[in-house]
Amino acid sequence: MQPGLQHGCFTALVTPFHEDGSVDYPGLEKIVSYQIENGITGILAAGTTGESPTLSWNEHVRVIDIIAEKTRNRCMCIAGTGSNNTAEAISAAEHAVKAGCDAVLMVDPYYNGPSSLEIRREYIAPVALAYPDMPIIPYVIPGRTGTQLLPEDLALLFKEHPNVCCVKEATGNLENMRRTRTCCGDKYIIYSGDDGLGFDIMTDPGIRGSGMISVISNIAPKAVTEMVNHLESGNIEEAGRLNMAMVPLFNLVTVSTTESTPFGQVTCRARNPLPLKTLMHILGILPCNCRRPLGKMTPKGLNKILETVRQVHAANPEILNPVATFFNVDLDSRINDPELETHYHKTLCYPDY
Repeated sequence: MQPGLQHGCFTALVTPFHEDGSVDYPGLEKIVSYQIENGITGILAAGTTGESPTLSWNEHVRVIDIIAEKTRNRCMCIAGTGSNNTAEAISAAEHAVKAGCDAVLMVDPYYNGPSSLEIRREYIAPVALAYPDMPIIPYVIPGRTGTQLLPEDLALLFKEHPNVCCVKEATGNLENMRRTRTCCGDKYIIYSGDDGLGFDIMTDPGIRGSGMISVISNIAPKAVTEMVNHLESGNIEEAGRLNMAMVPLFNLVTVSTTESTPFGQVTCRARNPLPLKTLMHILGILPCNCRRPLGKMTPKGLNKILETVRQVHAANPEILNPVATFFNVDLDSRINDPELETHYHKTLCYPDY
């Protein structure tokens, strides 16, 4: 394992907002405390799940400052410092170093779509050169960015800049991950960036993943961390049981529904963090406020979330019970009360497509 990084589970933390759209900083501190109390290995501040594209620069750095301070000597802090502008990424990395973060996460540049060669030479390498003691984690997620840092370039970065020692893998392509392991060698760290593939990435002998940067651990940090720890200790059977229990929750990271319009049917994809924040509101963790252009669920999407959380809580209550304990809420009422369900449909949904 590279200095400064650990095997384990890291939560890609949401950013809570007030009803007026401002950042809820006390709420942020509370959910960080919830994560730490439930044994999380580390927290990713201001990542995609934290709606970083909609944060102002002042909000971005303050979120990182708060999480870095709250996690110090308690768990790791990874700062989201990626951009489609290298100068901005360098500035963000400088701030992360000053804030005392343990690592930075750099998403592939989105929209302008540089080649893998350009991502390596013109984006990751300048930051690695400027801050050689800071572990850098490229975040490869072509479904969101429209480009991809390839395994061969990851290996060249690792060879030339040893602090680029890790990748957050969200390609959904196990063959790509196996290629990363082949190119980068045994010492390289591969984290799953896809909750639904975490178990496979860590058990595949050709990948040998070191953990997860998880979305669902926002609500179930204890259960996801326990699954990862069981995998690390070789207790595959218990890890598999936990994985199967949480698969329905993992499937809520993106919620797809078929909706009717006057012109025919369309597919509506509610993407992270909208379904997650909707679920967190239902569970009593925080208000369901995303920043535009993210908005609300469809009624069908909300029904899918409610059905899933009822199923999981009935079959495996230990997964969500830490929410009830920490936030002092009655989970059974919040997920089963008909009046509350009516309220959710009025407040968390568009009335129609």
